[in-house]
Amino acid sequence: MANGNRHTAMAQARAFTFVEVIVALAIVSISLLALLRLHIISISMVDKAEITSQAVFLANEKIAETLAAGYPKEGTNCGTVEKNALCLDWKTEVTDLKLSQLEKAGIAGLRKISVVINWKQGLGSKHLQVSTYVADRELK
Repeated sequence: MANGNRHTAMAQARAFTFVEVIVALAIVSISLLALLRLHIISISMVDKAEITSQAVFLANEKIAETLAAGYPKEGTNCGTVEKNALCLDWKTEVTDLKLSQLEKAGIAGLRKISVVINWKQGLGSKHLQVSTYVADRELK
């Protein structure tokens, strides 16, 4: 009999109890929920970065279009572009740059090209502004 009790005690010592299994499952499920949350945040960040990249590319494209005609005329252009089911509104503005320091130096013909891109993201709206300057090639 003593030998039989020892065998049963060893079997009980080696086996996991129901409480240990439940605690282990709870730890694993909490860990998996945390990892899932991090994955969702990662997907959201990638989505925002992709949209911002598309806005930057569009702004660069509009600046290149404005500069392609040579020295740009003053004025405003605007429009809407749809890329990958995303609606990007753009506005290009060319203004004469008149700074007192430039006028004192006798420099004229400097213009500012400003491009603003707007889009809706989530419940709000976002915007990006890119500016550059261009000089008349016949500066005096």
